[in-house]
Amino acid sequence: MRRWADPGERWEMVTRHPHSALRPGVHSYRGFRLDFDRPRLRLEIPAGSVSVVIGFGEPLRIAGGREAAAGGVTCTSLVSGLHTRPSFGGHDGRAYGIEVVSDPWTAFRLLGTPMYELADTVVDLDQVLGSSLRYLTEALAETVGWAGRFTLLDSYLVTRLQTGPAVSAGVPQAWQRLAARQGRSGPAALAAQVGWSERTLERRFREQIGLPPKSVGRVLRFRHSLRLLEAQRRPSEIAALCGYYDQAHFNREFREMTTRSPSRFLAERALGARLQAQLDRAENQITSVVLTT
Repeated sequence: MRRWADPGERWEMVTRHPHSALRPGVHSYRGFRLDFDRPRLRLEIPAGSVSVVIGFGEPLRIAGGREAAAGGVTCTSLVSGLHTRPSFGGHDGRAYGIEVVSDPWTAFRLLGTPMYELADTVVDLDQVLGSSLRYLTEALAETVGWAGRFTLLDSYLVTRLQTGPAVSAGVPQAWQRLAARQGRSGPAALAAQVGWSERTLERRFREQIGLPPKSVGRVLRFRHSLRLLEAQRRPSEIAALCGYYDQAHFNREFREMTTRSPSRFLAERALGARLQAQLDRAENQITSVVLTT
């Protein structure tokens, strides 16, 4: 458990690996309780994973992606599918709940909904789980201690995994090949590897991942470029290593994924670095920036 207290800032974070029956598809659980003296806003960038937040307290506000024109969504619990665009999440200074991060095809089994409905958007989790969510939220909120809450969540998710829709074996296989090549593998090569036509590959990716293979590859390539940027590699070098046409192409893609230039993104991450890393949705990965204004 990690806790921090400072004038105007009090927070605790508790992480745990899920039950072995849920792995490797479910990556992590994270319990959080934030109590700040003013509202907070975060820039959320494409992470290549699905995030489910089960909230016990004040609502969260999300804008961006498909919500940009509509003014966003406000909800206590939410699911965020795969994104190719940035979004902005905020709260009034207080937030309390549990976040579950998973691979998209595992989320497909757990949520029992076509993943294209969740791509590039954030949805109120109540619309997906209905009364099941209300019972779970009440039980989690009434359970004393994070260990007990995580055990209860294990039981709930293992049951949903066992009763959820089946995943085509070729989907995680193709995803893993894309990840191993940092997004640099075309649909034709992926389809040939799993023994499908390109049309079948596209259809199953759309249903069980949410995005077509080309878009998934774009996100994974961006994630690779971000790791290199964090390691202080030069933009021109990153462009060459990641397969962008040139540095200008890399800069355009980076801005589309983050709304920032690479230098501005790193500078904003450096502000309040201690808190920034604690609030990332995935362990040892940059997924967000806490904004000062």
